[in-house]
Amino acid sequence: MDNSVKNVGKVVGAVIVIIVVLTVLFNSMYTIKEQEQAVVTTFGVPSTVSEPGLHVKIPFIQQVTKVNTTIKGFPIGYDEVTNLSKDDESLMITSDINFVNVDFYVEYKVTDPVKALYASREPVVILKNVAQSCIRSVVGQNEVDRVITTGKIEIQKEIKERITEMLETQDIGISLVNITIQDAEPPTEDVIVAFKAVENAKQGKETAINNAKKYRNERIPYAEAQVDKIVKEATAKKEARINEATGQAARFNSLYEEYIKYPLITKQRMYYEAMEELLPDLKLIIDSSDGSVEKLLPIESLVDYPQTVTE
Repeated sequence: MDNSVKNVGKVVGAVIVIIVVLTVLFNSMYTIKEQEQAVVTTFGVPSTVSEPGLHVKIPFIQQVTKVNTTIKGFPIGYDEVTNLSKDDESLMITSDINFVNVDFYVEYKVTDPVKALYASREPVVILKNVAQSCIRSVVGQNEVDRVITTGKIEIQKEIKERITEMLETQDIGISLVNITIQDAEPPTEDVIVAFKAVENAKQGKETAINNAKKYRNERIPYAEAQVDKIVKEATAKKEARINEATGQAARFNSLYEEYIKYPLITKQRMYYEAMEELLPDLKLIIDSSDGSVEKLLPIESLVDYPQTVTE
């Protein structure tokens, strides 16, 4: 009987030892997944940060807190589940004293696990408060038309820069990845319609300007070609007139030289040439029997006879 009790005691002791060993081993090893980091604390004081992989810790003395380092996000101005607007977050006033509903989506990530866990109680809440403060400040410095239409990219950029500066000051272990305007519109349906009409008018204006530029770009080369053509034609006519005048002057000088030498003969020749040019189809008889008077006698009735000249 005593041996049986002793054996049972040994078995129970062995089981307890095995359980203790397994417990110690289980609490001594931990695994960190990809896109995770772990903060190891010794007696509640952060000591190391573990990267992805299998690690060992001192059981019961060291504790491990895992931190997700993937990019996360949250909305401002609307509910992410129901997609309904939150007026207390989205409703803002612009520099020209107009109201506007603006929805944002904020993306962030943990950059320092120790500070993200211990520098503040709720770092994401701090980030959201900082983001809302910067959003209202920047939107309040812009006119409503710019917030809704043309200035979204510049506004997003300015808000991101302000939030980044404030997070560096706060130093809470998380950083802003990006912030985007999801939607921006006036708070009432009538105002929405009016703004859409304004936007359509602006688009129509841009279209008209683009069409005018296109027409100008098409007509300018044509006009330049016409100008070039006119200039070339005028230049050609000028050269032709100059050449003709030069030829006439040379001919006149030649005739004048002949006239100086033989005035009478030259006058008669010029007269005959002029008559041939002016009356090419008129048949004439030149009668200069007395040597001083010339008479032109039309002889159309004698067309069948050859033209003769008598002196």
